[in-house]
Amino acid sequence: MRDAVSTRSALVMVGVLLLQLGFALSYMGAFHAPEPHRVPMVLVAPQAVEGRLVARLNALPGEPVHITAVADRAEARSRLLERRTDAALIVEPAATTDTLLVASAGGPSAADAATKIVAGIERAEDRRFVVRDIRPPAAGDSRGLSSFYLVLSWTIGGYLAASALNMAAGSKRPTLRRSLVRLMAMVPYALVSGIGGAIIVGPVLDCLPGGFWELVGIGTLVVFASGAVGVALQSLAGTVGLGLTILIFTILGNPSSGGVYPPSLLPPFWRAIGQALPPGAGTTVVRNTVYFDGHGTSGAYWVLALWAVGGVVVAIAAATLRDRREGILPLVDRTRPAG
Repeated sequence: MRDAVSTRSALVMVGVLLLQLGFALSYMGAFHAPEPHRVPMVLVAPQAVEGRLVARLNALPGEPVHITAVADRAEARSRLLERRTDAALIVEPAATTDTLLVASAGGPSAADAATKIVAGIERAEDRRFVVRDIRPPAAGDSRGLSSFYLVLSWTIGGYLAASALNMAAGSKRPTLRRSLVRLMAMVPYALVSGIGGAIIVGPVLDCLPGGFWELVGIGTLVVFASGAVGVALQSLAGTVGLGLTILIFTILGNPSSGGVYPPSLLPPFWRAIGQALPPGAGTTVVRNTVYFDGHGTSGAYWVLALWAVGGVVVAIAAATLRDRREGILPLVDRTRPAG
């Protein structure tokens, strides 16, 4: 047994087991029982009934919706297309049929949840409603998941490329020089990955409409952020760093990203972390760029940029400290004259 399985190999197997269980816990924990919680919606109604309706809808058991009153249908449409709300209910007391506006390209699960909530409300009032989808997904993106899967491929590719650089023949421990070379190698890899992903979802499969060069830029940033974090964590913790990267990007990042279920349908923990991690920020940027003219993306861009810069800084700092500790770099510049 000792000849076939070393202590190090056994520890790696334990780490793999923990990651495996983490996959099961994270995905099933996030997705097994989605419940709407404060789904953002706007209401258009005559002033005589507006206040009563807002108070009543916001007081529904479990707070499934968070209603904000707006002036008219035009403002409701604007908020939907600017990603400031998930649905808009247009109430017409003089008629028996109301209208629910959704933009399912922003996430069909959110539109479905809003539709079910409104159906229950209208049924209780003995009224009817019609659903108008003012921004549906493209024909090749019928469930609106292409943005999520594209970002998933980019993040996995980024940290696996960083791992390959770390494990390649001749790539020993991450000195400052090696860390800089690996970070620089991630730049062309990220660019090619961005181009490849944009080609696949565009000309090849026709999943996402337009925005080819925008997708190239987004993909380059997502892949480089993932790769830089991978280089940094492996510089800090060696093989364990790959496990930490998988934990951040895949086990925590993917279920909470909003790609499958929006934050308003996720449990509190996943709702809180999703948009602070690269998969969630990347999915938001891609989806809102191709479908909503880039509205609601500034915060997500900052998140991606901070992860990329943070990865570079940590990788360089860790390698520099290690080199100094091992005597490769001097702690002080002895070439300068004293005083």
